[in-house]
This record gives sequence, structure tokens and C-alpha cells, in this order.
Amino acid sequence: MPKARSSLIFRAFPVLLALLSASFAQSAHADDADIRVATASGIANLRVDVLDARAVDLGHSPKRVLTLDLTREPNDIWDRIRRGFRMPDLGGRRVHDLQSSYLKRPEYLDRMFNRGARYLYYIVAEIERRGLPTELALLPMVESSFNPHAYSRARASGLWQFIPSTGQNYNLTQNRWIDERRDVVASTNAALDYLEDIYDRHGDWHLALASYNRGENAIGREVERNRAIGRSTEFSALRLPTETRDYLPKLQALKNIVAQPELFGIELPYVANEQLLSTVDAPVGIDLATAARYADLPLEEFLAYNPGYNRPAITIPGQTLVVPSDRESLFNTRLGEFERSGKGWRSHTLVRGETVSSIASRHGLTLAQLLQINGLHERSLLPPGYSLLVPGKGVDLGDALAVSELLPASARAAARAGVRLAPDPRARKKPGKQAKAKTPQRGGAKVVASAKAGTGGKAKTSARKAVHPPAAGKAKAAKKTAPARKSRR
Repeated sequence: MPKARSSLIFRAFPVLLALLSASFAQSAHADDADIRVATASGIANLRVDVLDARAVDLGHSPKRVLTLDLTREPNDIWDRIRRGFRMPDLGGRRVHDLQSSYLKRPEYLDRMFNRGARYLYYIVAEIERRGLPTELALLPMVESSFNPHAYSRARASGLWQFIPSTGQNYNLTQNRWIDERRDVVASTNAALDYLEDIYDRHGDWHLALASYNRGENAIGREVERNRAIGRSTEFSALRLPTETRDYLPKLQALKNIVAQPELFGIELPYVANEQLLSTVDAPVGIDLATAARYADLPLEEFLAYNPGYNRPAITIPGQTLVVPSDRESLFNTRLGEFERSGKGWRSHTLVRGETVSSIASRHGLTLAQLLQINGLHERSLLPPGYSLLVPGKGVDLGDALAVSELLPASARAAARAGVRLAPDPRARKKPGKQAKAKTPQRGGAKVVASAKAGTGGKAKTSARKAVHPPAAGKAKAAKKTAPARKSRR
């Protein structure tokens, strides 16, 4: 019996060993159950479930193990953005250096992410409607830190930093009353139109983004130069200035942080994946401070939703105001009451011989007050036909002055830049002599020339669209072919 029992044990040992090995293998497999790699034509829910400990060293990127889960709706707008990442990743030391620089300024990141929370739903919805990669939703972080009032030395303005000429090419209205380069809806539509155009030209997103920064003609010349000498035409092989060479690495660094915030100890602010803003028609004559009260919003926050206005009141028909969707109904009710009241601001069109000081007196204002609400300087020289904002029935001057204090410096600079002395058609140049400019009249800014100019009171045609995005899958509207344009920078 002992021998038989011993023999049985020896014969069963290999079976027991196999079962034990299978058990360990199953346990190990369970530990790695979340390590799955999946792909789907440009739509992915990217989630890092196993993090390499070496990730602490920003100089060495860990291998990312990504998962795909299309069985649930996005948790928030950041999750939705991650699912649409489709651009090739850019590597290299410069990406890691810039990533480290961002991470050393968590307050700056937090401020930028929170500013973007107001605008991201519309931007992402429009990007998806066009079938574009959602990395583009992060581009305003590089351009303006999501500050719609950002203004550069090159006169680029708004979230997407359009210079005046490119803004004009893409139908962004820029005048003394409004600058749609700062309007979030209009500028987003124009920026995506522009990006589509330069992508169609190059067929490469890295070159398209470099063109957005440097100008499509400048990048085109560099591509042709490399092609002529037999060199690669990829972004990394081009001869570029430092600003443009760092442009894509900045976007990649921010993409890395948004893709894996937990890896870097960053907590992104919660932004619901739902429509947050609505547009309503603006009644003629309302000032922005009154509108802010009707929306129950602080003035600064209201201006962040409506950053495109250059003057503190709206006197042009066809304008809109943006408010949080949960306040739309009450806001509309109050605007209706305002319209029925007959109150409001209006515009005054200058005629030959008038002075700004006389107009100020006629409306119960000091010269300084009239200049401030119109963004003018005391030495401004105004041609006939120039439209001034003046108070009408039942308005509060203090509201307009408060708004004008908060308008961006770029708006006031734009208004001053547009003020020029119109030539007097009766003046005749004598041979060898130049006509002398009239000396500005202190305290008067006299209108000295005659000209037939519009009042600016017509309804405008603009790139502004409703904040509500079109239904998914809707065919893309045909675009006008943009005229030949100068480099963006």
C-alpha cells in the first residue's frame, strides 16, 4: 500500500504542477486585464491604466498603454477631446522641456483651463462637425491662453490671434463698433476655415499648424526649398524661426497633459459635455453693463462671453449677445422689457463744422466722458460721417463709463487708429508744395472736411453663427474661396 500510494503521488505530480502553473498565469492575466490596445478610425477613448514609474522623469516618456471604450458617453469635455486626438505625436527633448515648463506653473494651467471651459463645447462641436482632429481645440491655449482679449505686438487679436488682414480675408468684421476677431463664435468658424484651407494645401497637419503660425506662403517657400535640394519636407526638416519651431512642441506638450493629467498630478476642471451657451438678439441701444445685470452676471464675466464689442453700447441692428443657456429665458424677457421702454444709446453722425466738444455739451457730457466712451484721444481729428456713441433717453452714463474702462486696450487703439483727417476736396496742391495738415484743436476735434460717409447703422453680414452647433453629420456648407492673402505673421 505505501508503494502504491507513493507511485500514485509521483504520477499525479505533473498534473498538479500544470494546474498550479495555469492558476498563476490566470492571476497574472487578471492583473493585466486593463492592458488592452485598440484602435478605431480616429475616435478613441484614451486611458492609461498602467503607468511606468519612469514617467516621473520627463526626459523619458513611458510607453502608453491605451484602452478604447465606446460603450459609454464621454465623462466630460476633456474625455470627448481625447477621443478625437488624431494627429501624429511629436517627440523630442523640446516637447519634454516645454511640458516641464507648463507643469512648473500649475496656477497658470488652472487659469487657462478654467477660461477655456466657457468656450470648449462650441469649439469641439464645430471641430467634430467638420471631421477635424480635436487637437485643434487646444490651439487657443498656445495662441492666447484662452484669453479672447489677447492682443499681440503684431496686432493679432482674440482667442485665435488673427491679424487684421487675415481676419478680413475670412470675413471677420473689424470696425469702430465691433471686432469679430475677438468674437468667440465668429473667430472660431474663421479659424477652422483657415486651418482647413492650409491643410488642403499641404496635406499635413504639422505643416498646416506651422503655416497658421508663420504664414502659409512662408512655409510653402520652405517646403519648395527643401524639395528642390532633395531634402525631407516634413516639419522637423524645415528651416524655421524659433517661435514657429516651438509652436508644435507647445501644442504637443499641452496634448500630453490633457491626455494624461493624472500622470502629472494635474486635475482638470470639470466641464460638462453639454451645451452651456446660447445666443440672443441684442436690442439696439442697450449698453453692456445693463445687459450684464439682465443676465445676472458680473460685468467682467459678461464681457468674457461677449468680448467682440469695441464700444460700451450696441447701436447697430443685427447684433447678438451670448449668455449661459440656463439664463436665456429670463434674459430674453428682460430684453423685451428694455425694448418696449424706449430707452437706449444711439449714434450721432458728424457733419461738417461740428466739434466734439459741442456734441458733448448738447448731450450733457464732458468732453472727457464723450471721448472715453468712444475710445478717442483729445487730439483726434474726425471726418464727416464719423459715428459717435451718445446717450439717448433714460440711460445711465455710469454704466457706459464702467464698461469702457474694461474694454481691451486693443479696442481703444483700433478706434484711435481709424481716426484720420479726411482731405478737403477744395484743397489743391501747388507745384512743389505739399498741403499742410490742419492743426488739431484742443478741446474740439473739429470736423473740417466734407465727405459722404455711411453712418454705420446698417445691419452687418458677418461670420457669426448661432452658438448652438448644427446636428452631427450635417453636410458641410460650401465656403467662399478666400482671396490671395498675406502671411499671417
